[in-house]
Amino acid sequence: MTSSYWLSEAHEPIPEVEPGEGVDVAIVGGGVTGCACAHVLAEAGRRVRVYEAREIAGGASGRNGGFALRGGAPAYDVAREQLGPERARELWRLTERYLDRLEKLAGDAFRRTGSLRLAADRDERTELDAEYEALREDGFAAEWHDELPAPLTGRYDGAIFHPADGSLQPARWVRRLAGLAAESGAELRQGQRVASLAELEADQIVIATDGYTNGLLPGLDAVVQPTRGQVVVTEPLERRLFRCPHYTRHGYDYWQQTPDNRLVVGGSRDRALDIENTAEEKTTSLIQGHLERFVGELTGNSAAITHRWAGIFGTTPDRLPLVGPVPDHEGVWVSAGYSGHGNVMGLACGELVAQAILGQEPPELELFEPARLLAV
Repeated sequence: MTSSYWLSEAHEPIPEVEPGEGVDVAIVGGGVTGCACAHVLAEAGRRVRVYEAREIAGGASGRNGGFALRGGAPAYDVAREQLGPERARELWRLTERYLDRLEKLAGDAFRRTGSLRLAADRDERTELDAEYEALREDGFAAEWHDELPAPLTGRYDGAIFHPADGSLQPARWVRRLAGLAAESGAELRQGQRVASLAELEADQIVIATDGYTNGLLPGLDAVVQPTRGQVVVTEPLERRLFRCPHYTRHGYDYWQQTPDNRLVVGGSRDRALDIENTAEEKTTSLIQGHLERFVGELTGNSAAITHRWAGIFGTTPDRLPLVGPVPDHEGVWVSAGYSGHGNVMGLACGELVAQAILGQEPPELELFEPARLLAV
């Protein structure tokens, strides 16, 4: 089945809100960012309308690997060099707070399992050593694991366990968040694609599309690279092999096991990076073949694949999202380009943009200032 396992789950319809004559804020994108932004704004009494081209969570928010991780795309020691020590600490603290926020809002869509970052070889172990020491120096919880259980034994050269992280049923979570937004008064228009910002009549517009920015603003198209991620899901395995999300080879391999023992495996896009830097949302035999072989290596057999799909996320040159006002476009905001870390960052950034629209000026927005990459 070439569709997302997460999106195939039966669910209650999201409450409908009667359309109003006008809105204060129009949000493009019905994923975690758009729904988070709408929730905060609607709770504050703003008239909000969300436009989603497909269904709620139909984009990257319902097509990812289901990881809920603290931090951003760069490893913590790399972030310290890139941002400076204080700003890196601020970013990690922000995401830890939003893991707690996600846990409060998501209910049974989220499990606090921790996550395991594995070293595939000696070079990656050296990188993990550096990140582990940096985390410990700055007071962040992390555990070093030299001894790894089967089937990891002998395959990986140590790991960092991040206890704050978790496992997510992302579509269930975003649908729940959309329901909270609707209950607060936000209007959600599913199946309505926005081709141009000129279509929208609102005091404020929020572009919350992650990697699906094409055509909305030329500046965004220039710096947000659509990137394809492919995933497979197996039939339930006879036993539990993995108790938390795992990732290795700089995030190019990642997997976890669901509560009913299905194995969710994604990645391998480095096998064809030029081809996978695309907005075309389809699976390819090359990447799917790598994923299937990797499933066999992890399980010791050829577990049957029940679901396979592709999703598009946005990457930026510095691997940090663009979040805040768009230069030279009064009343237009963006929150996109999470570089594969949108489940937690999307919640955080959607709420930060909403707070800024409400006049609260959250200081964390300085971490993601769009003007750093967009031409002014």
